Amino acid sequence: MIETLTSPSSRVVAIKLRGTLHDADYRTLEPLVEAALRGGKKARLYAQFDDFHGWDLHAAWDDMKFGTRHYTDFERIAVVGDEKWQEWMVKLVRPFTLASMRYFPHEETPAAWAWIHEEL
Repeated sequence: MIETLTSPSSRVVAIKLRGTLHDADYRTLEPLVEAALRGGKKARLYAQFDDFHGWDLHAAWDDMKFGTRHYTDFERIAVVGDEKWQEWMVKLVRPFTLASMRYFPHEETPAAWAWIHEEL
């Protein structure tokens, strides 16, 4: 499930990912990204993983399409989590986006929020 978090900037899409993601989650995410891009500037993504179990098959496909469609749309992506695979995921995904990406462990959540909102 994707839960929307509140950000002081309309350019920041802030979400919490929990449980298993499904196709409907991406239908929720797309309008958030489109709204953040309306001003003509690149968006930023803050993604916090809490008790995350992955993607079902359809959502995995949606995730690949989402990444391809928004390859150039993000300026920064902050990933917050506590699992080693999440840190590795950030490293593996870097070639597939033009965004600057950083991983933050949960205890560094304030630093992740500061970085994602820096110089907006």
